[in-house]
Amino acid sequence: MSTTQPPAQTTEQSTESTASKADRLAAFLREEAADGETYIKAKFIADDVGLSPKEIGALIVQLQDSVQDLDIEKWSYTGATTWRVSTA
Repeated sequence: MSTTQPPAQTTEQSTESTASKADRLAAFLREEAADGETYIKAKFIADDVGLSPKEIGALIVQLQDSVQDLDIEKWSYTGATTWRVSTA
């Protein structure tokens, strides 16, 4: 009895997926910080963004260096990291 394995993702597909997730997170952060600044925890915005808290944590670190119109900084840690996001 043989089972059919799904095709493995190529690096290009994986990169596109990560890029679209990062874009989706960046758009959410821009909207939340539109009035100046906001404070977020990944576990509280996960459902709104459609990502897991772990994915958000990894992506937000990448966005710190790559998104020019937002200032993202690790603000505090109480049970989970709180991020301060403001418009640049």
